[in-house]
Amino acid sequence: MQKVFSIPQIREADRYTIENEPIASVDLMERAARACYTWMVSNIKDLDTAKVMVVCGMGNNGGDGLALARMFAQAGIGVEVYIVALSDKGSSDFEINKKRLSQVDGVEAKYIYSVSDFDLAPATTIVIDAILGSGLTRSIEGELEAIVKKINSFDALKIAIDMPSGLFADKSSVGNMVFRAHHTLTFQFPKLPFFFSENEQFVGEFHVLDISLHKTYIAETSTSIYYVDVPDIPQSMISRPKFSHKGTFGHALLIAGCFGKMGAAIFAAKACMYMGVGLLTVHLPYDAVGCMQMAFPEAMVSIDKGNDIFTSLPVELDKYNAAGVGPGLGTDEKSVSALKKFLVEWNKPLILDADALNMIAMDKEEMLPLLKPNTIITPHVKEFKRWVGEWSNDFERLEKQKTLAKDYGIIVVLKGANTSICCPDGEVYFNSTGNPGMATGGSGDVLTGIITSLLAQGVNAKQAAIFGVYLHGMAGNIAASDVGMVSMTASDICDGIKKATKLLE
Repeated sequence: MQKVFSIPQIREADRYTIENEPIASVDLMERAARACYTWMVSNIKDLDTAKVMVVCGMGNNGGDGLALARMFAQAGIGVEVYIVALSDKGSSDFEINKKRLSQVDGVEAKYIYSVSDFDLAPATTIVIDAILGSGLTRSIEGELEAIVKKINSFDALKIAIDMPSGLFADKSSVGNMVFRAHHTLTFQFPKLPFFFSENEQFVGEFHVLDISLHKTYIAETSTSIYYVDVPDIPQSMISRPKFSHKGTFGHALLIAGCFGKMGAAIFAAKACMYMGVGLLTVHLPYDAVGCMQMAFPEAMVSIDKGNDIFTSLPVELDKYNAAGVGPGLGTDEKSVSALKKFLVEWNKPLILDADALNMIAMDKEEMLPLLKPNTIITPHVKEFKRWVGEWSNDFERLEKQKTLAKDYGIIVVLKGANTSICCPDGEVYFNSTGNPGMATGGSGDVLTGIITSLLAQGVNAKQAAIFGVYLHGMAGNIAASDVGMVSMTASDICDGIKKATKLLE
């Protein structure tokens, strides 16, 4: 799990490393440039025959670019270097790297003062942005705006160093001129705007490069934002005692399904069992019981008083360790009444999804206060809007998510690329697994089943949400490898759970 630091914290990490490793700042810059060069050699096909253009500013991001250009030239890779004249003199490390570059045969740095000075060789295949980097405080404009606009028009592979020029770290950049990268090579820590869909057009795929900033600073510096690349795996997932039995791993309750939406209940049930719960009961309308017993006989059933919708609660609620409510329930008035009664009576771990969220949105004033502390909700974007209203950008959306979690003491899992998990204590976790093939009907129901299973096995709510989201994406990645993203279905993701959990044993 990686910490996500603010730009001031990252600046301090650099300073701390320089003073305590110790290492000269220009040598730390060399390390960063070498990390970029190594990534490109390993990941870009035919780099040795490419024609590379490096466009530099005059600060430290520009110094990174000059050092990288020198490495290309020394390796015999064709490189052109342009320095955007943003000031009379560059930073000290920039000037050192400019001098070093001048000592390498076959490459010359050209200053450009306006977009008219920018001459693009037709053979250029890679453009590297090392103009501004992080720490931007105002939108780029004037000649620099025109230069970035021209670079964006180039038909070449575009790579940003640390951050795309023009991208803000702490507020929305939509509507501004920003370098549009296919790849962003960022140093040591991912940056918050990388996780937002509105910035995909600028960031492309981001890659976190380890430049060995000081471990003591990283360990001792606090943050409220994390990137889940390697999660803390619940002990129950990797250790099963010899004398354990089905009761050892909990009894889960799913309240799901109605006439015409039984697939949702089946996907959730399969995912719940595949995730290792000992016992599972699915509460279903009478007419849906046969469908579940034929499709997934491993699940027990509790029969609702209604024929085709959710209208009543299961008996003996005390025997269940955790519950998942919502997939395929519908939003009939009788179901709303039954959900209200359930929220009043239920006092154990709970995840709410899909139609449970839609029903609460229909009567938020009465139903939101019924949610117990650490209840997990898993809305997609449209369901989330029904709870909190519209927003103008993804930074505002994140604040709404954090506020909802804090105000009601719940865990808010907003599904999507880099699914975000906001906790009542203010901590935020962004997920690293998953792929666009998971944007298919039933995928969210699979996540509900996974998290319900973890809760029933005794995993605490925060850990169940974080690990459940991670493993859900991991299962989706396995499914993509097996069948491809276009053809992927929720059934494929369920099958991926089996392979994912096996890898964790």
